[in-house]
Amino acid sequence: MFTGIVQGIAPLVAVDEKPNFRTHIIEMPDDLLSGLELGASVSHNGCCLTVTAIAGNRVSFDLIKETLRLTNLGELAAGDVVNIERAAKFSDEIGGHLMSGHIIGTAEIAKIYTSENNRQIWLRMPNVDLMKYILHKGFIGIDGISLTIGEVINNRFCVHLIPETVQRTTLGKKRLGDKVNIEIDPQTQAVVDTVERVLASREAAIAEDVVSVPKV
Repeated sequence: MFTGIVQGIAPLVAVDEKPNFRTHIIEMPDDLLSGLELGASVSHNGCCLTVTAIAGNRVSFDLIKETLRLTNLGELAAGDVVNIERAAKFSDEIGGHLMSGHIIGTAEIAKIYTSENNRQIWLRMPNVDLMKYILHKGFIGIDGISLTIGEVINNRFCVHLIPETVQRTTLGKKRLGDKVNIEIDPQTQAVVDTVERVLASREAAIAEDVVSVPKV
């Protein structure tokens, strides 16, 4: 479990490429190495990955086919950087919102508006069906960053970034057309899916009643 508060950025120093499989080796910031063990969970651009090897401050993670399909991690090369967050502990402050590290897909950066001390990013969701989970003032995870959703129009939505977010994360270096990982707030998803199931059940019951009414 994660909080969406990025703890640092880490350079990808090596990539071992295999068919439908990758191993990423990152240079973990020194202040995030304490207590790190094999099997631990670390968020990379919002995607929960498992530590498979530790050699000093170089830490390895395996990416399987499903991870490469759903996230932007398969497009990274040595020299790129990723947002990093260690798994949350029960005593940690939840400064963002609870996140699982399970990415549902990517969104494309469509527009960037920059003004003094402010940045607004508009994102386009290629999967229109997922827009039902994106609600004005709701929570969303973008490359592992907990953000509040701004305006929502058709298959686009925007987020507003403070200078701290721009400086501490990779979002400050994103350009038009770049892809970012998206995690939907699980509570929002549960509510929307439950309401849909209830309404579908009621509609089916009404339709069945209409069919069963005897004709005079």
